[in-house]
Amino acid sequence: MTTDNQLPPRPLTLCIWLACFFTLFSWAGGLPLSHACGEEPTPFERTIGLSEVKQGQLLFRTGQAGRFIPAPTLKTDVQITVTGFIARATVRQEFTNSSKEWAEGIYVFPLPETAAVDHLRMKIGERIIEGRIKERGEAKKVYEQAKQEGKRASLVEQERPNIFTASVANIAPNDRVTIEIEYQETVRYDQGTFSLRFPMVVGPRYVPGTPVVIEDQPTGNGWSLDTDRVTDASRITPPVQHPAHGPINPVSLSIDLAPGFPLGTAESPYHPILTITEPDGRQRITLRADSVPADRDFQLIWQPAPGHSPTIAVFSEQRDDDHYAFLMAMPPVGSDQPAPPIARETIFVIDTSGSMSGTSIEQAKAALLLALSRLTAQDRFNVIQFNSVTHVLFSQPQPVRTDTVRTAVHYVERLKANGGTEVLPALKMALKGSAPASHLRQVIFLTDGQVGNEDELFEVIRSQLGTSRLFTIGIGSAPNSHFMRKAAEFGRGTFTHIGSTSEVKEQMDAIFRKLERPVLTDIQIEGWEEPIEMFPPRVPDLYDGEPVMVVVKGRSLPESIAIRGLIGTNPWKTSVTLNEREPREGLSVYWARQKIASLMGQQRDGQGESTLRQAVLDVALAHHLVSEYTSLVAVDVTPARPTDKNVISHAMKTNLPEGQDYQAIFGLPNTATNGQLQILLGLLALATAATLWRVTRQLA
Repeated sequence: MTTDNQLPPRPLTLCIWLACFFTLFSWAGGLPLSHACGEEPTPFERTIGLSEVKQGQLLFRTGQAGRFIPAPTLKTDVQITVTGFIARATVRQEFTNSSKEWAEGIYVFPLPETAAVDHLRMKIGERIIEGRIKERGEAKKVYEQAKQEGKRASLVEQERPNIFTASVANIAPNDRVTIEIEYQETVRYDQGTFSLRFPMVVGPRYVPGTPVVIEDQPTGNGWSLDTDRVTDASRITPPVQHPAHGPINPVSLSIDLAPGFPLGTAESPYHPILTITEPDGRQRITLRADSVPADRDFQLIWQPAPGHSPTIAVFSEQRDDDHYAFLMAMPPVGSDQPAPPIARETIFVIDTSGSMSGTSIEQAKAALLLALSRLTAQDRFNVIQFNSVTHVLFSQPQPVRTDTVRTAVHYVERLKANGGTEVLPALKMALKGSAPASHLRQVIFLTDGQVGNEDELFEVIRSQLGTSRLFTIGIGSAPNSHFMRKAAEFGRGTFTHIGSTSEVKEQMDAIFRKLERPVLTDIQIEGWEEPIEMFPPRVPDLYDGEPVMVVVKGRSLPESIAIRGLIGTNPWKTSVTLNEREPREGLSVYWARQKIASLMGQQRDGQGESTLRQAVLDVALAHHLVSEYTSLVAVDVTPARPTDKNVISHAMKTNLPEGQDYQAIFGLPNTATNGQLQILLGLLALATAATLWRVTRQLA
């Protein structure tokens, strides 16, 4: 016989075991073939068992044990036309519903951070419905009403300049709906090479802060809760397919390349391609495979034939009564010029969070070791690593000596990737302090940039940069290029991407050429006769191999303009003739995208939210562009779903970026995720256990 103190607390024991089980299970990635958002089981007409799954597929649980309903599948086709410096792309996303239920597909996907999205079409069979640009809240209401009325509808929303959400409502059973998204961007030119990047996957973002619930604000379908520091976290964290279940979301891609000059070479460093040269010199480029998994960025790089590198390029467009011009001028700073001796204080910052686990940390370490070997005896340096915490190698920057460099090399060689991506403390530490007057202070930041609090970090850079220059090096197969590029822009530095270990030496040599060469400073463009709007409003400092690139709008444009600057202490000037400019469509769209980006930057200067919002709306609506405050929506006029049928919403999964470690990111809390949802679930279970324990004791 037992006393009341010896009664086995079975309800408590059971609840504790359940709390531990569900918390640990969710840390391990949850039910990999179930709905990430926890929909209630619904009776379905057609279900399948796990043994019937033959490929990567998202399944939803039903009320029947071991039976699942397949979610809509997605495949994407990308067609890009490059003419000179302008790239025009059409992205076709085909949603196929293989179930017997009416479905809604919600897909979070990336586009280039400079993309100007201006067209949406929805195709149902032979019918095409054109999308219309509307204020974001209005577009959402139109879409939701159409969904409730059973009409087919699609909606494209911008979450970040490089993250978008496509929603497609009322996909009929065993039917497919295709949406076409068009965007425009300019290709990049650096060190004599042109490049174009098409991102294919949204990497898992680290979300700092405390979970919050905001009344009357709809949340997204992501794996993260919204927080006080990332209020839209649930909209930028799409569910991720476990690599063990195979890749999903196949992508096919083709490019029509007409560079406008004799072409030397064209290659893709991360995907095998096929190239066919047309009689007029254009090249048609496709993937060697029919399709590839959407698990890493595609990049195409091409070079002019010897002797045909552009020094000046000017294009124009007239739209209504406005004239637009895009111009590029190359400063004469050759890579063969001897670098002047410049003493530098270099602060190296390396990301060692869980999202860097795998090939990324090896690339970052190789790059940092090579950078250490480039230091000279007149330099000073320090090394900072960060994950959930920030660690500084030396209490203050050290002179370059054998013992200090050896200590740093051994420190870097032992680095491991784990924990969260707490960039903010590391960034503040790197920008803290100032170099001696004799030294140029440079911060080199190596990371994949997979964070959700970009605006918070941009504000720190703008307010605490001082005399430093910030250079960002994007690591891995799918870095957050929006964060990396804008951080370098605010930091008056440059952005470089390293996508594989084989590129480390070449890319680090390129960035050190920039670090070691005198910059073109104090740049001014003169000769405008009429008031114009130019972007960027102030041309930033330029480094070796970079061109001056601006886009302007005015009622009229002068015959020529002058560009002035300083190379070191020596004046530099060139003249650009505008009356011989080549007509080119799309410059007005490019100008509008640049103006919107400039306006959004003013948000961090304290401009009122309502004033900023209206200014962005005026530009975006006039130029039919998706922005933070505008969306594209397309609605079929005829209801398709019977009123007695329900529509099932599906958050479409994405692949894990190639080279990343799923277990390192999702296996434990505070890696690429912050584990807050799991902690809350565990606490809830423990609270239930405590209540049951009290009831048990009272009954006993």
